[in-house]
Amino acid sequence: MTDAQQQIPVGVDQEQDTEISLPVVELLTGRGFITGKSGSGKSNTASVVAEKLLDSALGILIVDVDGEYYGLKEEYEILHAGADDECDIVVSPEHAEKLANLALEQNVPIILDVSGYLEEETANELLLEVVKQLFAKEKRLKKPFLLVIEECHEYIPEGGGMDETGKMLIKVGKRGRKHGLGIVGISQRPADVKKDFITQCDWLCWHRLTWDNDTKVVGRILGSKYASAVEDLGDGEAFLMTDWDESIRRIQFHRKETFDAGATPGLDDFERPELKSVSSDLVGELQSISDEEERRESEIADLKQELEKKDRRIADLERELEEARDLSDMADQFAQALLGKAEAPYRGGGGGRAAGIPERPDAAPDDDDDQSVLKSYDEAVAATEKRAEGAADADESGTEPASESGASAADGGAEIDDGSATDADGADADAADADAADAEAADPSTTDPATEAKEGPPDDVDPVTRDDVAESALRFDDAIELGTREAVIEELRSRIESLPELSRGMLRHYRREGASDPVAAHIDAGGDGDSGHAYSRHRPIRRAGLIRHAGRGSYAYAVPDLVREAYADRLDEDQVDEIVRAVERVFVPPAELNYPPDADPAEVGDGAAVEAGDESAFGDADGATAEDDEAAADREENAASVEAGETAEAGETAESNETETATDPGLSDAARRFAERSER
Repeated sequence: MTDAQQQIPVGVDQEQDTEISLPVVELLTGRGFITGKSGSGKSNTASVVAEKLLDSALGILIVDVDGEYYGLKEEYEILHAGADDECDIVVSPEHAEKLANLALEQNVPIILDVSGYLEEETANELLLEVVKQLFAKEKRLKKPFLLVIEECHEYIPEGGGMDETGKMLIKVGKRGRKHGLGIVGISQRPADVKKDFITQCDWLCWHRLTWDNDTKVVGRILGSKYASAVEDLGDGEAFLMTDWDESIRRIQFHRKETFDAGATPGLDDFERPELKSVSSDLVGELQSISDEEERRESEIADLKQELEKKDRRIADLERELEEARDLSDMADQFAQALLGKAEAPYRGGGGGRAAGIPERPDAAPDDDDDQSVLKSYDEAVAATEKRAEGAADADESGTEPASESGASAADGGAEIDDGSATDADGADADAADADAADAEAADPSTTDPATEAKEGPPDDVDPVTRDDVAESALRFDDAIELGTREAVIEELRSRIESLPELSRGMLRHYRREGASDPVAAHIDAGGDGDSGHAYSRHRPIRRAGLIRHAGRGSYAYAVPDLVREAYADRLDEDQVDEIVRAVERVFVPPAELNYPPDADPAEVGDGAAVEAGDESAFGDADGATAEDDEAAADREENAASVEAGETAEAGETAESNETETATDPGLSDAARRFAERSER
């Protein structure tokens, strides 16, 4: 190329009426900026520069944001790539490397039309990958090449928020020149373009601008007189500032020769010109990439569909396995219920086969009662629970249960049979059972084996004294001091923490409702409505004594009652409430702690937060008072003298208990009896 060919004419100097030409190498490898309000001629100027470079078969890639540069195809074989059907080829980020190869190695001019992409992220990713490939290849090729970016303020904004694409364009502006890669930014709002880019440009073209923010930018770069003059420029006129001759000239740029696809449409019919097409071989190379990408996407879609099928199958198998486990559990429970019923005493016999008492000859088998007890699975599960609880209580107290269906100490009291009739004989039997239970609690050695074997009707209950309940509630590990606040809290917390998660949810339900049934509690805790599941997860709460039978299939929240009974009702309600709150912290959300158990959930709001600084009636943050500490020390000292097997009669120590009761009112009778035995 000769020296004359090193310049391209672009317009006329308005003051000297001379032709203005721009050096090709400076255009291709430098940094330029063209700005002006809409309709002032900035896109025409960019098209004129592009036409002159295409006339000389020089490399160029135009990033078209508004789809207005395809008019160049009227005269030039230029590849129009984008997302519209009007493009020569629909491309995606996977085509970036191939587009860079065509532009640099095969010298194919390209219009990268990003106006048709519905998702901005896809368009940005495509541009980012193309610019990366151009920059990387130019480091090796060193071939002068121009990258034109329309609406550059969208990629390199002044106000921040620049993404990876903008950072890559800034990198080209700073370092592309040494590799031969030039860049031209075009924008109608110079105030919105990052000033680091504008101030580094080798040539700047200022078309008409009217907004104050934009004219201020002109004033800072060109001078104040140009800031006012730029508002009066005509269409196609611009102030051209170049570094190579350090001049500012008022230029009237030539009119573009190709179809103006960016012109404002008028009332006349729009006629699209006949456009030149590029080589089918070039399109075929890009199409092969598209076909490969479609094939890959199809394979991925098939694999995803197959994976979804397998996931659904796994879910079905897991559900079937869970159902099989539930069925196995229910079958085992039902078998235990049948076995328990077969061993249960007759209702009208006053005794039972298990006790070795023969039946009356005239007594007919109570088949109807047998069948009614097992007429539903729920009743069978309930019967199984009662037997298991009775056995657990017998293990705790060291004695056999007086009645197979009697209430355990862990349940915290007697279960009431609301549906049974009471007569004189029944009253005598209840009195006898109560006497036997009291005698057994006082001296386990006096228990009559015949009494242990006697079984009453399924709905009968063993009478339990208050001292028995308190003694059961305070039966902790030997290392824990009986009767202290910490011991009560630790014991009840340990019972709650040992529950499964769903069972703790059912316990929260009973706390809110006061009294409810297992199925409702199971559903509220997140379980299903299956009664077998409900009773299975209900059993651990009953065994822990945290709820009590309230009659006719209902159960009531029992934690406050356990606290009262542990102290033989010697605490006021504020003290009881504090201990209950300390226990409930392990399973009740903080927002509900200061509200009563039966409070309306709507009453619980932001103000229900737990007051961490509440002063306790029982002492410091650890919960123990000085009196508790002294009593605990006394009991530890006296416990060394206790011999195994010693027992105490409540009546023999009544007088000695009066003095201690006055100094330690927080202990139940059962706890005091234990302390007295330790002293002796």
